[in-house]
Amino acid sequence: MASGLLLALCGSIAFSGKAIIVKLAYRHGVDAVTLIMYRMLFALPIFAVMAWWASRGKPPLTRKDWLGVLGLGVTGYYLASFLDFAGLAYISASLERLILYLNPTLVVLLGWLLYGRGIRWAQAAGMLVSYCGVVLVFGHEANLQGTNVAWGALLVFLSAVSYAIYLVYSGEMVQRLGALRLVGLATTVACLCCLAQFAVLRPLAAAVVAPEVIWLSVLNATLCTAAPVVMVMMAIERIGAGMAAQAGMVGPLSTILMGVWILGEPFTVWVAAGTALVVAGIFVFTRAVRRQSV
Repeated sequence: MASGLLLALCGSIAFSGKAIIVKLAYRHGVDAVTLIMYRMLFALPIFAVMAWWASRGKPPLTRKDWLGVLGLGVTGYYLASFLDFAGLAYISASLERLILYLNPTLVVLLGWLLYGRGIRWAQAAGMLVSYCGVVLVFGHEANLQGTNVAWGALLVFLSAVSYAIYLVYSGEMVQRLGALRLVGLATTVACLCCLAQFAVLRPLAAAVVAPEVIWLSVLNATLCTAAPVVMVMMAIERIGAGMAAQAGMVGPLSTILMGVWILGEPFTVWVAAGTALVVAGIFVFTRAVRRQSV
């Protein structure tokens, strides 16, 4: 159990470092289209090998499976990743992580909208508290940095919605294909989409970037993209999804600490209060969800 908990904690912290690396790369004059191209370029071999490894000895995918993988790859990894990168150009890493941390509430809301699934009072209360926390941090940041914060927050929120759509529709395919195979195939699709996007929107000369951007992208692709996926999946195998999700609550806290330490982002009473509300609200929300599923 200790090893599973350690894997979940390390995976959450490593994944949270993605926003820090993106913010550091932006300091070298790169844009979102180019930056995400490099991240996915370096991640592509890793995910392609993952897909191949998980597919050994398994039956080939049907046409319906390939369409499902394509759709999930576009929504869950390509679109969610690109919107997140674009939003980080306008808001702090701390606010970005708090918005993305609302993802479980968006999954439940989509279940209510699409399938008419009920929402308990405890779930609604947790959602209200967590959204109040995000609004608190957003209002403070918008007051300091202006209207661009609203655009960045909207982009990141749409990223969270896109990934929530992936989670809602991936359940059946995970059971049929297996989590590792689906993740490998869907992320490979996303990598190819990001490369194609760069080829269409940017001239080849745009690929010439500062050496720091290259090394940061390598770090992003390995330590903050591929490694967390594997660590969290291994953690779920050892301690279950519920315990792994609880360990994931360290994510927003680690992002804020890294933002203050590495990026020099301000840590104010407003950020502290908003983070406390978001973490507390999601804790109440996830406990209510687990009780409902028992």
